[in-house]
Amino acid sequence: MKNILVPVDFEGYSTYLLLGQAYEIAKRFDSKIWLIHVASPDPDFVGYEEGPQYIRDKRAEELRKEHKMLKKYTDELHEKGIQAEGLLIFGSTVEMIHLEAKKLKIDLVVIGHHNHGFLYNAFYGGTDLKLLEELNIPTLVVPMDWGKDLL
Repeated sequence: MKNILVPVDFEGYSTYLLLGQAYEIAKRFDSKIWLIHVASPDPDFVGYEEGPQYIRDKRAEELRKEHKMLKKYTDELHEKGIQAEGLLIFGSTVEMIHLEAKKLKIDLVVIGHHNHGFLYNAFYGGTDLKLLEELNIPTLVVPMDWGKDLL
């Protein structure tokens, strides 16, 4: 097991919970951790007008913050002796994770599972469940409620 993929969404403690699980596995198998954050595509990419400058500036600032967070997480893993690389890509979350997993020859994916209610799942769907359906790669599913007990 040489390559572990960890999709991150920067929501609260969930990223650290996932990275903790990936770290333990990477340490045992001398694996590389690939962090991936899929940002929604730019509006002009999906056929919309660019919009006013303040919207483009706000979007650019969001992307800079996300890039800095990926760097922070990879630096923390490097300090612990783990090879790590962060990727910030644009597109549909499930599709892009699937494509990158193939490209990077991923051996294990570590994802979080949020326990949302029926209405949430009906309107938004669950990225975690869609990934399980799409990926043909061993996947470790970490329940996000589990992490609350650790804080």
